[in-house]
Amino acid sequence: MPHLPSDTPLRDWLRALPKAELHLHIEGTLEPELMFALAERNGVPLPYADVDAVRQAYQFTDLQSFLDLYYAGASVLITEQDFYDLTMAYLHHAQADGLAHVELMFDPQTHTHRGIAIETVFAGLARALREARGTMGISGYLLLSFLRHLSEEDAFATLNAALPLRSQYDDLWVGIGLDSSERGNPPEKFARVYARCAELGFHLVAHAGEEGPADYVRSALEILKVARIDHGVRSSDDPDLLQELIQRRIPLTVCPLSNLKLGVVRDLSEHNLARLLRAGAMVTINADDPAYFGGYVLDNYVASAQALDLSHDELVTLAANSLQASFLPAADKTRLLDQLAAAASRG
Repeated sequence: MPHLPSDTPLRDWLRALPKAELHLHIEGTLEPELMFALAERNGVPLPYADVDAVRQAYQFTDLQSFLDLYYAGASVLITEQDFYDLTMAYLHHAQADGLAHVELMFDPQTHTHRGIAIETVFAGLARALREARGTMGISGYLLLSFLRHLSEEDAFATLNAALPLRSQYDDLWVGIGLDSSERGNPPEKFARVYARCAELGFHLVAHAGEEGPADYVRSALEILKVARIDHGVRSSDDPDLLQELIQRRIPLTVCPLSNLKLGVVRDLSEHNLARLLRAGAMVTINADDPAYFGGYVLDNYVASAQALDLSHDELVTLAANSLQASFLPAADKTRLLDQLAAAASRG
């Protein structure tokens, strides 16, 4: 199994590979510097003295301890310009990391529950994505994500509030997701709203098997009928489930540095990403909430390559998986996969 070429710096070689990011919460890209700038612009008080104090708060013990800070940070996002600035900041990171395509999850309920109009959220995100498509050469989609700690009725209300905007954003809004705390919130809680979203023709994804058990992955597949599993690292706890994922080529959008930061693994060298990949699972690498977890997508590739001794071919496969697992049209996937093959051969 050939390993990384010694004459090419790992990071530069990985940057040159066309990639897609499929598991990225745009609210989780809010860096402390931007958080403070938006707080000042909007007159929002923060419970931190300065940027360093925010970073010191990034010592999470589990998913919920992260979510508490995540929702507090989101309070500074008020205007369309705020959502545009947030998204453009991320897209500059994406460009620097060699991303060709991004599929951004966003949580309307985080904002509408604060009195922010859902139209404001869509407008800011869409303006940035369309601008990036024209000026950066990065394509992008939006995945409207329901908060699983809230009720299914609330999810329906959010869906119904968003649907009148669909025609305005049909070039961007292609999918539905499910995020927030898994514990006590199994996928079947949202069976009816997912069935409705399927009827509407949306692509479906859901978080499962991060802090929740492998059974949640099975429920997401069988009850919610998702096309991708976000995280899914607990799938290896159930050999039959893992074989089904492999046989059906169900993508897993794995977030290694997130898993490390939230204690899913104690050390990155213990992560099962490489074992899943070598077993034949369609694994992809993503950043999740990079402002909080210490790394954007290229950082996740580099850290995983080093900690798990990933080979040249395995890293190319991970990049290819990300393109194949995207919701891009087949012609766009083929074009990007051809570019990937050319870039990989230069390694």
